[in-house]
Amino acid sequence: MLNIALAFIMFGIALEIKLDHFRKLIANPISAVIGFISQFLALPIITFLLAIAFRNYLTPTMALGMILVAACPGGNISNFISSLAKGNVALSVSLTAIATVGAVFLTPLNFALWGGWFIEFNAQHDAASLVRPLEIDVYQMFQTVFIILGLPLIVGIFVNHKFPSITAKIVKPIKKLSIFIFAGIVILALKNNFSFFLQAIKFIFLIVLIHNAIAFATGYYLGKVFKRPLIDRRTISIETGIQNSGLALVLIFNPKIFPPEMELGGMAIIAAWWGIWHILAGLLMAGYWTRFSFGFRTKRTA
Repeated sequence: MLNIALAFIMFGIALEIKLDHFRKLIANPISAVIGFISQFLALPIITFLLAIAFRNYLTPTMALGMILVAACPGGNISNFISSLAKGNVALSVSLTAIATVGAVFLTPLNFALWGGWFIEFNAQHDAASLVRPLEIDVYQMFQTVFIILGLPLIVGIFVNHKFPSITAKIVKPIKKLSIFIFAGIVILALKNNFSFFLQAIKFIFLIVLIHNAIAFATGYYLGKVFKRPLIDRRTISIETGIQNSGLALVLIFNPKIFPPEMELGGMAIIAAWWGIWHILAGLLMAGYWTRFSFGFRTKRTA
């Protein structure tokens, strides 16, 4: 059911992706390339270092949850939050498109790479901790990601391209329904691991807050280093800080990828709380940036 639910959400996202978005990336690729690097290279590396720095305060599975979330593409509400934040919505949609395509290959690769290195590092420095090697079937993860991301993406773009009038009628209802479905996935994850959540909330709340803040900052300052316009920096920040934690939960709950005996409640709680917190943080940032933009215009007008 989770696989079907996430596939439906991704189909809804794909309905707003046009082939023209990929053409625009080719014509003006700098901000899009920086956004892609921020999501799939900078954030996983920083997350790996953060997991090592906080390993004395986290269970190994909580750290793996952080790495898995960082390996996922941008979340399904990033375009909406970019619009609220006065960002570059066209860039946001384009980054969502290219990140979703890239995630089919890079999500399994990044998690296998950085997750494997974390387990090796943790085993070498803490004999009492998890010493079992990370035995993840990368092919199975790739297959799952392709089915629930790749196929809905292809079908959604096809429907959008071939049947634009139908797409215009169904896209808004599907987006609204997708929000409820995503909320249901997060609530289910919290419900099934609520006792663990209560035990670890003081650590989870703080680590997700820090991790998410670093993700937003990574996108923003990477854009600043490469002298991107302010609206592009905001968008890159949001695309990096709003992660598809629903995909992370679907992967965690797939017994072919993560056997139940691995006791991955820590991963599930991190991903589920990310799903709640990144929306709140994104809305707060959008509110701040909107107010800042309005104040700036008023000052200039005066």
